[in-house]
Amino acid sequence: MTAHPISGTIASLMPRAKAELAELVAFQSVADPAVYPRSECDAAAEWVAGALRAEDFQDVALLDTPDGSRSVYGFLPGPAGAPTVLLYAHYDVQPPLDESAWLSPPFELTERDGRWFGRGSADCKGGFIMHLLALRALKANGGVPVSVKVIAEGSEEQGTGGLEQYAQAHPELLAADTVVIGDTGNFRVGLPTVTSTLRGMTMLRVRLDTLEGNLHSGQFGGAAPDALAAMIQLLASLRAEDGTTTVDGLTSDAQWDGLQYPEAEFRKDAKVLDGVELISTGTVADRIWARPAVTVIGIDCPPVVGATPSVQASARAQISLRVPPGGDADEATRLLTAHLRSHAPWGARISVEQVGQGQPFRADVTSPAYTAMADAMRVAYPGEEMQSSGMGGSIPLCNALAGLYPEAEILLIGLSEPEAQIHAVNESVSPEELERMSVAEALFLRNYAASKKV
Repeated sequence: MTAHPISGTIASLMPRAKAELAELVAFQSVADPAVYPRSECDAAAEWVAGALRAEDFQDVALLDTPDGSRSVYGFLPGPAGAPTVLLYAHYDVQPPLDESAWLSPPFELTERDGRWFGRGSADCKGGFIMHLLALRALKANGGVPVSVKVIAEGSEEQGTGGLEQYAQAHPELLAADTVVIGDTGNFRVGLPTVTSTLRGMTMLRVRLDTLEGNLHSGQFGGAAPDALAAMIQLLASLRAEDGTTTVDGLTSDAQWDGLQYPEAEFRKDAKVLDGVELISTGTVADRIWARPAVTVIGIDCPPVVGATPSVQASARAQISLRVPPGGDADEATRLLTAHLRSHAPWGARISVEQVGQGQPFRADVTSPAYTAMADAMRVAYPGEEMQSSGMGGSIPLCNALAGLYPEAEILLIGLSEPEAQIHAVNESVSPEELERMSVAEALFLRNYAASKKV
C-alpha cells in the first residue's frame, strides 16, 4: 500500500480491529427469536453503542424500531459549517445454516488462508469496524473533517423494514448531505468498486388447496387433484425452459452497460457444478443486475423420510422476485400475484400473501461524492481505478433514505466480495480489503469535506 499517513495509521490499528471484530462476531445476533434468543441481538447492540461512546459520539441511543429490533445511533459533531455524513452498517446476521459444514465455529472469528472466518465478518459487522477504523485514522491525522452520524441496523437480514419505518417517523434523525452504506463490496478482491444499482424485491407466500384432506394415492390417485403437483406446475410457469423468468407482463430483456461479469468467473464464484448450464440468456451482468429473477425459496411438503402414499390436499411455497432498477416493486407484486392466480391449475383454490418488499435503487455516479470516492480509492488501491457495478440483492433502506433526503448523495461500498461467501457457510472477510476500504473511507471523508468548502 501507499505510504500515505492515513494508510500507516490504519495498518497499525489492524490488530485492534481484529480483536474487536472477534468480539462482535461472537454475538449470535440473528434477528429471529425462533433461531437465537433476543438477548444476543441486544448484547451486540450494546457493544456497538459502547464502541460509539468510546469514540466520543454524542446522543448514542438504542432505537426500538417497529419490528421489535433495535438500531444503534450516534452523532459525532464536526467543524462548524462542515457537511454531515451518515455511515450505515448492520450488526444482525444471517443464520449460520449447517454448522457442521463450517470449517471453524461460525461465531468464533478464525484466521485461515489469509482470511478471517465467521458469520457477519463481511456482512456486515466488518462494515461497522471499517467505519471505526476510518474515523480513528482521521482523528490521529488532524481530526474528522465532517459531522458524522452512524446508524447500525438490527434486523436488516430479516427484511422487516423496522429501521425504514423508524426513519420515516423521525425524518430529522438520519438527515445528511451524503450517506455511505457499508453493506456491499468490491467486484473482486483488490478491485475498488462502488455499487451503483440494487435490484428491489417482493416476497410472496402462495397456498393451494384442492381437497378436504389427504387421500390414499392407490385408491384416488389419477383423478383426485394433487395440490403438491398443482404447486409444482404453478411454480414451473414462472420460468421458461432455459430458466428465464416469465412472469406475465414483466419484461426480461434489459441490458447492463457497465462493468461486465465474465461467465467463467461467475461459474467459479457461484460454484456451479461441472456440466451444469447457467440459466437464461444475455450476459451474466444482464441476468443478475438488470433483469427480474424469480426464486422459489421454500416449499411446504412432506419430507422423503416418513412419506406416505398420499395425494396431498394442500401445498405452500414462498417466492422471491428480484426487481431490476427502473422497475417498480409494487407493480412487480401486482403482476406476480396476477400470474399466480391465473396459472393455478385445475381450479385449485389459491391464496397469495405478501411477506416482504423493497424498491430497486439507482445512484447518481456523477455526483461530487462519487468523485471524492474515486480519488480516495485511487490512493487506497494504487494502480487501480474505481469501478461501478450492480448488485442483485436489495437494501430497502436506500430507497427510504433517498425518499426522505432527495438531495443527499448515497454511496454503497463494503467488504462483501465474492470470496467472502456472505449468507453461506464459511463466510469470511479479507483483512487486506478491510484495511484498504477503511483507508478509502477515511480519505473519502477528507476529500468530501474539502469539496464542500466555499
